[in-house]
Amino acid sequence: MQLTFWGTRGSIAVPGPDTVLYGGNTTCLEVCCGDSERIILDAGTGIRGLGLALARSMPLHCALFLSHTHWDHIQGLPFFVPLFVPGNTVSIHGTFDPIAMKDLRSVLDGQMDYNYFPVRSAELKAELRYESLAEGQTVTHGPAQVTPFLVNHSIITFGYKVESGGKTVFFTGDHEPWANIYAPEDPYFEEYQAIIDQKYEEFIGFLRGVDVLVADGQYTREEYPAKTGWGHSSMDMCVDLARDAGIGRLYITHHEPTRTDASLTAAFADLKARRAGEGVSINMAQERVSIEI
Repeated sequence: MQLTFWGTRGSIAVPGPDTVLYGGNTTCLEVCCGDSERIILDAGTGIRGLGLALARSMPLHCALFLSHTHWDHIQGLPFFVPLFVPGNTVSIHGTFDPIAMKDLRSVLDGQMDYNYFPVRSAELKAELRYESLAEGQTVTHGPAQVTPFLVNHSIITFGYKVESGGKTVFFTGDHEPWANIYAPEDPYFEEYQAIIDQKYEEFIGFLRGVDVLVADGQYTREEYPAKTGWGHSSMDMCVDLARDAGIGRLYITHHEPTRTDASLTAAFADLKARRAGEGVSINMAQERVSIEI
């Protein structure tokens, strides 16, 4: 199994000379299982580059799994070249929106309305298949199995476990650790804390045995208190998660858009120095870098 990062930035694309090392495109990951089977995780602006690379090996049959439909995770989809080519098949999986009561296709069609884009999804030439998933519903694509787990974000969001050939990677999507909304003196504090603890234990149980964890770590530990409730983790929280689940390799992604290569490198060095000896190999995701799992 090979994992390639095509987009590592959170919130908004930030191309330029200060983001060359880690990348300026928003979230997109490619998982290759075998010679031709590809699984794509999220469709941020990084999926454009992936599409150009895949154009050399069409016809294409791939599966795209969206963690959620915030713009930085879907805004590259209209620029994904394989969608415009007859003979390609792209299956798109994600969540149903229970607030707006919209299925995945309706949400994605919205960003290709003529008000926002010159080509409607109905005019795309590839065969598109849409599926709204339920938590725990495993999808088989070639030799791989992909299973969603409900994580904590401002809208319904899935993290995805990808398993193939005895190797496993988990991608959190956008995730913030569950926290108690009640003060310790509140009569509901203990009851709510028990719910949080149970959810975390379920998460850890789901992650046990995973070889590589790719996790949203947008903030430093100093930044996080001012960003609580925004739906993202700190880098230290990513290390905590990997350690608690016994995962040896961690790749932190969804980098803060205001962070330059230099400041991200400094934060990375500080993190590794403080968290050495915890049994976790800590890495920063870098755009267009591939790793073997």
